[in-house]
Amino acid sequence: MNFLLLKRLRVGLSIFFLVLLALLFIDFRKTFPKEVYQWAVSLQFVPTLLKTITVTGAASFGFIVVLLLTLLFGRVYCSVLCPLGIFQDFVSWLSGKTRKKRKYKYSKAWTIVRYSILALVLTPLLFGSITLLTLLDPYSLFGRISTTLFKPVVVIVNNIFAAGFAKADIYNFLYRYDIVPVLPGILIVTTIFMAGIVLAAFYRGRLYCNSVCPVGTFLGFLSKFSIFKIVLDKNNCTKCAKCAKVCKSECIDLKSQNIDYSRCVSCYNCLTVCKDNAMSYKSVKRRSFEKPVSFAPKQESKQKRIVADPAKRNFLITCVIGVAALYGFKAGDSIPGVKKPKLIVPKPKGQSTVPEKKTSPVSPPGSRSVERFNKICTGCSLCVSACPTKVLQPAFLEYGLIGVMQPHMTYRKGLCEFDCTLCSDVCPTGAIVPITTEAKHLLQIGQVHFEKKNCIVETEKTDCGACSEHCPTKAVHMVPYGKLFIPEVDQKICVGCGACEYACPTTPFKAIFVDGNKIHLAAEKPKTIKAKSALKEGEFPF
Repeated sequence: MNFLLLKRLRVGLSIFFLVLLALLFIDFRKTFPKEVYQWAVSLQFVPTLLKTITVTGAASFGFIVVLLLTLLFGRVYCSVLCPLGIFQDFVSWLSGKTRKKRKYKYSKAWTIVRYSILALVLTPLLFGSITLLTLLDPYSLFGRISTTLFKPVVVIVNNIFAAGFAKADIYNFLYRYDIVPVLPGILIVTTIFMAGIVLAAFYRGRLYCNSVCPVGTFLGFLSKFSIFKIVLDKNNCTKCAKCAKVCKSECIDLKSQNIDYSRCVSCYNCLTVCKDNAMSYKSVKRRSFEKPVSFAPKQESKQKRIVADPAKRNFLITCVIGVAALYGFKAGDSIPGVKKPKLIVPKPKGQSTVPEKKTSPVSPPGSRSVERFNKICTGCSLCVSACPTKVLQPAFLEYGLIGVMQPHMTYRKGLCEFDCTLCSDVCPTGAIVPITTEAKHLLQIGQVHFEKKNCIVETEKTDCGACSEHCPTKAVHMVPYGKLFIPEVDQKICVGCGACEYACPTTPFKAIFVDGNKIHLAAEKPKTIKAKSALKEGEFPF
């Protein structure tokens, strides 16, 4: 077998998937159609697993493909399909270019840490919480890093060049794009994860994948049963350590001449550096369930009795209880203060004084309910990146701790376009189910509320009407108020798009706002009145 060709094929595929997924998360010009989004995430393990389980009739069997690939070839998902894993390989490659003496060496597996984290992720799922999986799922983590950290850099570069082209009177190539400020909490958490992963990859290769990542731990367990494996032949091995020095998973133990297949990510680096024909890639039979497979001659050894460690057991129990305790914590509603986009509306002279009384955040249209959304969404931010009006933003504590990083509607930054269904088209987990434009027109994700004491018609005795002008269903309309006109709301026909709240000029509190529906409802169809004409049949108005 040509191992060099095999490695090049693996590297080529991994670069393709990394670039494709990165472009989808960074794409602010909405270049790709929804079919590209759907295809690109079709082989991501956690999203397709959740979509198949939660969405009736969903044909998302990418996780089955990943399972089959793992049982056949080991953890090829980690080395070919997982964007976060491939990103770590890129950092490792940079490390090799900048650190001439960079060499890997065998290290013992962090078995207790790995399986403890996996247990802490799986245990909350039994109670309907996806919080820890949201934070640690490699695909979702890569999506948040790309959207929160990489995308703003790309946008800044774009704006610099766009300004240069504008000076040359060229406007059909690049255009300026506004950057939405990221909440400090979201930025800090994402930066910490990013820094930890980069440092781990720079010095220890795939350390994150083999110590923290729950998907890597689960697939590593399955890879023990894989059919095709990298085989270390003791008779040919000279213990030159070339294979161990390039092993990013640090899983080749030359002392015992064993390979820990639960940590091997099938990068094939070892196959291309061995000059002694000690490394091969072929189908093998599983010889041991407990220990890494060794292809050296059998040696007699005394069987050791496995004794449970009470300290480890207590540690796991304590962690599970601690995670369970987080379920009851619910942060109060908060509206972050951000710079208001420019609108053509009257500018109030004073500040509003009555806080908005919001009882629930607004989940995206198609999520059906806040509770369902919190149980399924992994917070990958793909919908955030695809949203054309930037109204979808990652939550910090708006949902409470159970919904950290999950998108919510932030009407201070944008409005939900009446005819747009992009978020439901690109969602990979089924947390936002696909809906038609017609269905969205009558889908009520929240209800409008009006606080007259904040309205500038009341406080400054001047006309406004910005909320009514932007309302697509006329759930907000103007009625006489002395010599002026003041907003009046009809909650029955409101769809909760937030156009009124986005347009309202009062600060710091809005005079009109949308309170989320915990369970999405059906709005009534707006009534239309046919205009009467005094003209007789056949007459022209001029």
